[in-house]
Amino acid sequence: MDVNADKLNALLGKVVNELGAASNAALVILGDKLGLFRALALGAATPAELAARTGTFERYVREWLSAQAASGFVEFDATTGCFSLSPEQAAVFADDDSPVAMAGGFAMLTAVYHDEPKLAEAFRTGRGMHWGEHCTCLFCGVERFFRSGYRGHLVAEWLPALDGVVEKLQRGARVADVGCGHGASTLLMADSFPNSEFIGVDYHAASIAHANGLVEGRGNVRFEVGRAQDFGGRDYDLVTLFDALHDMGDPVGATTHIRSVLKGDGTLMLVEPAAGDSLAENLNPVGRVYYAGSTHICVPTALSQDGGTALGAQAGPRRIAEVVQSGGFSTFRQAASTPFNMIIEARP
Repeated sequence: MDVNADKLNALLGKVVNELGAASNAALVILGDKLGLFRALALGAATPAELAARTGTFERYVREWLSAQAASGFVEFDATTGCFSLSPEQAAVFADDDSPVAMAGGFAMLTAVYHDEPKLAEAFRTGRGMHWGEHCTCLFCGVERFFRSGYRGHLVAEWLPALDGVVEKLQRGARVADVGCGHGASTLLMADSFPNSEFIGVDYHAASIAHANGLVEGRGNVRFEVGRAQDFGGRDYDLVTLFDALHDMGDPVGATTHIRSVLKGDGTLMLVEPAAGDSLAENLNPVGRVYYAGSTHICVPTALSQDGGTALGAQAGPRRIAEVVQSGGFSTFRQAASTPFNMIIEARP
């Protein structure tokens, strides 16, 4: 087989970049855990100064800073020997309240590598992996990664894009947040609309226990263990699923049940990963992240549940529409979008 030298060198360049990215991801997790990014956001520092700020050892910090500078995650001034964070770098790595905070995305990778032997066995057998079978660091990483986007967009952009929903929430509505995980989306909505009642539902008992620990005296929100196909309550004005429908083994059963418990003028709000309807449309950096995450997490989770339908994280709007319409909804539209999400409104 003849090898094209130019193509080979281009491929090797990509592989070297990937090796650096995969290795440095662990250092990003470490820097987040030790507070190195947050301390550097306070001002430019030499390795010794940053070590003093964080109670760490200078020689390790020097190498860590060099790795981050080589990755483009921190700035280096060769004249002064100081490292710093640009405002953009600080927003991504040092501020959990930023709408573009990405540290949680790196935190999930700990679980990805820890769970690789289980995933290999799932490949061989075809069995799924229940959400609770994953390394527990996955749950906190998922919350951190998605919470930043919800904080930046949910109340300000996504809910207002739905027809008449904000007005109902302001007056007082009944809302079920299905697949709520640790409850970041539920609590954000509950704090923003105190006249409404919010119920967070998830089939993972440990996540619900964590969410209940965050209620902190709020009178308009509670969390309960339940499945999307048969959770309790009726006459909901709004049901939300944040990055959850594609993880469900029976998505049609979920939407069918949601349709049955919604009021006649109620709304189903779906937040799903940004995707086109074909593989070719999704061969881009965002699709790459989602296909990898789908292989590690979404498909195994769906295959572990009743029904065993695995939509995957790049199902696309056409496939999602088919599921929603099979569940009994008559209208379906994409109400808003971000580079990472599509926000869908469905009506009975």
